[in-house]
Amino acid sequence: MKIRASVLAMFAIPLFLAACGGSSPEATPVPTPTSAPTPTPIPATPIEVKMLGINDFHGNLKADGTLTIPDPADPTKTIKVAAGGSEYLATWLKTLKAKNPNNIIVSAGDLIGASPLLSALFHDEPTIEAMNEMGLELNAVGNHEFDEGSTELMRMQNGGCHPTDGCKTATTFGGAKFKFLAANVVDSKTGKTIFPEYHVKEFGGVKVAFIGMTLKNTPAIVTPSGVAGLTFKDEAETVNALVPKLKAQGIESIVVIVHEGATQLGGLNECKGVSGAIVDIVKRLDPAVDAIVSGHTHQAYNCQINGKLVTSANQYGRMISEIDLTLDPKTRDVIKSSAKNIVVTNDVAKDAAQTAIITKYDALVKPLENRVVGTIAGSLLRAANAAGESTLGDVIADAQLAATSGATVGAAQIAFMNPGGVRADLIPVAGQVTYGQLFTTQPFGNTLVSMTLTGAQIKELLEQQFAGYTNNQTSNRILLVSNGFSYSWDSTLAAGQKVDAANIKLNGVALSSVMNYRVTVNNYLASGGDLFTVLTKGTNILGGAQDVDALEAYIKATPNLAVPTLNRVVKIK
Repeated sequence: MKIRASVLAMFAIPLFLAACGGSSPEATPVPTPTSAPTPTPIPATPIEVKMLGINDFHGNLKADGTLTIPDPADPTKTIKVAAGGSEYLATWLKTLKAKNPNNIIVSAGDLIGASPLLSALFHDEPTIEAMNEMGLELNAVGNHEFDEGSTELMRMQNGGCHPTDGCKTATTFGGAKFKFLAANVVDSKTGKTIFPEYHVKEFGGVKVAFIGMTLKNTPAIVTPSGVAGLTFKDEAETVNALVPKLKAQGIESIVVIVHEGATQLGGLNECKGVSGAIVDIVKRLDPAVDAIVSGHTHQAYNCQINGKLVTSANQYGRMISEIDLTLDPKTRDVIKSSAKNIVVTNDVAKDAAQTAIITKYDALVKPLENRVVGTIAGSLLRAANAAGESTLGDVIADAQLAATSGATVGAAQIAFMNPGGVRADLIPVAGQVTYGQLFTTQPFGNTLVSMTLTGAQIKELLEQQFAGYTNNQTSNRILLVSNGFSYSWDSTLAAGQKVDAANIKLNGVALSSVMNYRVTVNNYLASGGDLFTVLTKGTNILGGAQDVDALEAYIKATPNLAVPTLNRVVKIK
């Protein structure tokens, strides 16, 4: 409720005196206002609201990406255009906001985490700064917001220097001016959500509620220490429980911002063959929900699902979902909704404030980022073949095996790497690769862990690759394996029987189910990440170097590193 300046002036002195007197009976009483504040007039015509949505930004401040779009000269063809970067994203957001004074900018999670060196080296403080300047108002937490744990996430909201690294610039980190929302993330001790469940914003006298949350499967894809002490509730059930509370406040317009998503087969503004967890969630939502801004899958789509508008804006700030809502001033509900996914092309003016942020941090990170670490014979790509193997994945697994094969550093015989931890291709320039490129490829700062597993446990590990997530979302998570290890799998066989034990081999010899083998993984996998729970049963555990350091050492030690042949994992059918 807004209070007029005249009323505030009347209260100022008595309130001060009351505060000084505590609960004493002699404290000056607070006068009662003689008239209520003038309510915001309700317009007679419908109210137009513009909501601008982004998702999965992942600290990508610099403009170094592209998007494939239809060729304007020939719609039957496609072209690639430069897209993204905070300097251009900010300009596009300002331009779109200028269309309608009733506006709000929202993010559907993974704003931070898995970021390039420019942001990650400073614990993503540069990204928070950039979003403050852009005028972001709300961010629904995503799984990567928990990469460094809930305490560090709280620092992102509230500010302050990092507990270990301190403040690396001349000023103390001020925290986010926007609000993190986490309706389905509950502190197990207090039973309360770690951030607000929703935010209410008024447009022309009509209140709109924005509920924000992450996917309930966050614990399965985040290092357990990052979500320790937290409970993640079902997305649809969480929203539906809030609807009556919002309606009791006279709120009829409800938007859900959720870090969960879908895939589809069409263009950037289509919704062909849409599938994924968000479809099931939307179908279970209360009819009172009007629109859903989603993310997580790094896809672009513009859908109507079960009568509700559902959008996602690709990734890395390369796209904005421009969403228009029409509110009825009498019913206070959304009576019309539409959206358009807009490419953040790099053919507009750069935003000066964003340039200043990038320049400030760039100066600090450049010497480290540009350091040449070695040479490779060709591009190493993260894209997997039909069997689940990739050239970059093979090299990373080889690097981790090399770093832990010595008798005193792990005595490892096999290394496994999770594909989700490989974030970018490694493409040489004149044959050279830099530390900045390696960091972008592996930005999590994971450490290597060597352990002993039996052959039977390794078989179980390979079978767990095909275990699906909940929410009716199945996902093969084919591990990347080191040289000398091989196996085959058959997609037509039953769960738990897709991998033939006789075909699991180390240096051409079939593994024995009862023999022990030394295996290296990163600490994320070692703690059961990606549902590879068998790794928590490993014995004789020994910690090792950071993953990016292992990759650097391997490339340094192997000049003109060859692109590996993809023959370690075979898909029979």
